[in-house]
Amino acid sequence: MSLGQFFAILLVVTIWGANFTVIKLGLGEMPPILLSSLRFAFAALPAVFFLPRPKCHWKYVVGFGVVLGCIKFSLLFLGMDLGLSAGISSLVLQLQAFFTLILGMFVLGEKIGPHRYVAMLVAFFGVGLLMFVSDGSITAIGLVLVVAAAAAWGVANIIMKQAGSVQMLSFVVWASLIPPIPLAILSFATEDRANLATLSDQISWIGVGSILYLAYPVTLVGFAIWGRLLSSLPVGLVAPFTLLVPIVGMATSALVLGEDFGPIKMISAALVMAGLVINVFGGKLMTTFSGQKTKLS
Repeated sequence: MSLGQFFAILLVVTIWGANFTVIKLGLGEMPPILLSSLRFAFAALPAVFFLPRPKCHWKYVVGFGVVLGCIKFSLLFLGMDLGLSAGISSLVLQLQAFFTLILGMFVLGEKIGPHRYVAMLVAFFGVGLLMFVSDGSITAIGLVLVVAAAAAWGVANIIMKQAGSVQMLSFVVWASLIPPIPLAILSFATEDRANLATLSDQISWIGVGSILYLAYPVTLVGFAIWGRLLSSLPVGLVAPFTLLVPIVGMATSALVLGEDFGPIKMISAALVMAGLVINVFGGKLMTTFSGQKTKLS
């Protein structure tokens, strides 16, 4: 890995980590379903006219767009709008790695090593501790919705895996065509119409900036760089850097939004991060340890 590639990875991790604080700022300006609709509309247009259609069956593009766009992000935005803080949302959403493992076992017949069962137990216990936080930054409904968003992300990961070897940015941008209209209809049907009617007069540069940030740096820049890195470097070298996303997410929320991380939150974060680390590196450590034990015996 060159120095330039290393800094490119850090740039993407920073963009994706700060994403949660930007979402929280955007939710202060507009309803969650509408924000999700606008995010995907801007992510798809005009980029879709400049990127080739992904070389896979349309059912995967549509399925990914529905699950990731309509379901996952709606649940995430609703959960954050209903009281889950930006920093904790960035942490809880990483449970998607474990939901992907579970779904991969049942849908794809993949095997889960014993270290991954330990990883899941540790991480989910860490999230469970968040129910004991009483500083007002966590609500039960918000936590449940973001956990559900992580599960939906797991489903989206399985759909993308079944799509085969596709160009990641093209796949994400073309899938972004799916959510805007259904989400706009859902927003009109369920969110405060009076606020929607006056939104164009009330929205500030913060609201506009949040939409543009979610659409362009997070989606286009992030996935463009990440896709190139994955194509030029071993996946095992690049993927572990996503462990930094919740760290950046919590740090950004603390700096920008003044989120406080008390003892329970810190213990929870440590457990979730420990689970993620065990999930990524546990198999290699077990193999190394077994090899050393064999040599000694």
